[in-house]
Amino acid sequence: QVQLVESGGGPVQAGGSLRLSCAASGSTTRRNCMGWFRQAPGKEREGVAFINTVNSISYVADSVMGRFTISQDYAKNTLYLQMNSLKPEDTAMYYCAAVLRLGGYCRGGDYKYWGPGTQVTVSS
Repeated sequence: QVQLVESGGGPVQAGGSLRLSCAASGSTTRRNCMGWFRQAPGKEREGVAFINTVNSISYVADSVMGRFTISQDYAKNTLYLQMNSLKPEDTAMYYCAAVLRLGGYCRGGDYKYWGPGTQVTVSS
C-alpha cells in the first residue's frame, strides 16, 4: 500500500505563490508515477502535473505551463508542486496521486493511490 498526505494549501492573492507538498509512505515499489490533480466545484478533475519517480521525467498541463513546476525529493519520499503567478481560476482542491505503471508513462490515466487533498483558494 501507498499512503499520501498533502500539505501547503491555503488562501493566496492572485499573482502569489504556494508550494504544495505530498508526503508518501508505504511501498515505493508500488509507485513509479506520481501526479498532482485538481478539482474545482462543479468541474471535472484535471491532471495538473506528473512525474516519473525513477527517471524524473515530468509533464505539466498546458493550463499551468510556465507557472507550475513538479519536483520530488526521492530521499524524503516527498512530491512538490511549486505554483507561481497564481490566478483565481487555479482555485481548487489539489490532490496528490500515485500508481505503478508499466512502461513508466505517467501523464494522465488512472491513478491508484490518492491523498485527501489540500485546498488552494486564489483571490483576485
